[in-house]
Amino acid sequence: MRRLDTKQFQTCFINWMQGVATVTNCDVIAIDGKTLRRSYDSNSGKSAIHMVSAWSTANGVVLGQEKTAEKSNEITAIPELLDVLTLKGCIVSIDAMGCQKEIAKKIVSKKEDYVLALKGNQGNLHADVKSFFYDAAINNFSDIEHAIFEEFDKGHGRIEHRQCWVINPEKQLACFSALGKWSGLNSIIMVKTKRELKEKITEDIRFYISSCVVSAETMLGIVRKHWQIENTLHWTLDVTFREDESRIRKDAGPENYAIIRHIALNVLRKCKLNKS
Repeated sequence: MRRLDTKQFQTCFINWMQGVATVTNCDVIAIDGKTLRRSYDSNSGKSAIHMVSAWSTANGVVLGQEKTAEKSNEITAIPELLDVLTLKGCIVSIDAMGCQKEIAKKIVSKKEDYVLALKGNQGNLHADVKSFFYDAAINNFSDIEHAIFEEFDKGHGRIEHRQCWVINPEKQLACFSALGKWSGLNSIIMVKTKRELKEKITEDIRFYISSCVVSAETMLGIVRKHWQIENTLHWTLDVTFREDESRIRKDAGPENYAIIRHIALNVLRKCKLNKS
C-alpha cells in the first residue's frame, strides 16, 4: 500500500464511482476536508495529511477525494477535485474555506451551481450581507423583495425552529460593493436556527451566497444536506473506522488507506444484504 501511486489509485476510485453511482440533476455534492490526525511523522517532519472529499447526498457515498498539498490548504485542493469529477447539473456546497471567487468561477464554468458559506474570510462581502440582513430584519423586510420559509422540529427533548431568507442581490445592488466579482451569483441567504433543549436556548445565524435560483424551502434543504458530510462521512470514519487513531505514516500509505476506507464505506452503505 505504501508503494501504490496515489493519483492512479484515486483515478481508479473515481472511475469506479462514476460507473456505479448515478449523480442526478440537483444532487447536492458536499465538499469538505478532514485531517488524518495521527498521520504526521515527527521524525521526517511530515505534517498530518488533510483530505478533501466530495459526498453525494442523494447517493450517500464518497465520489472522490484529493489530498491538500504540503503547507497548503483546501483552497488549492478543491479546484483539483472539481477538475476530476463530472457533476454537471449538480449543486456544490462548500464551507467558508472554499468561499473563493475562483472556485465559484470554476463551478459555474462546469455547468454546476454552488452554495458557499459566507464568513469573515470574505471581509467586505460578509460585512455587507450581514449588515443588510440585520437592517432588513429590523424593518421586517418591508419594501424588500424576498422569499422566506420556516419549519419546526420537535424530538428527543429538543425543539428546533429554522428560518431561511433568500434575496436576489441584483435588486439590491446599492447595498453591496463586491457582487459583480462573483460568477453566476443569484442569491444571498440568511439561515437562522433556534434550539431549545432542557430550558437552554441557543441561536445560530449563518450567511451564504449561491448561483441557484430556488425557493427558500429548497435552499434551506440544500444548506441542511451539506451537513451530511460531517454527520455521516466524517463521523463514520472517526467512530466506526477509527481513522483518527490510525498511525500509518510512511510514504503513500496514509493517503491510500484513506481511499480504502472510502471504498469500504461506500460498499457497506450500498450493501443490500440483511444486516441482522
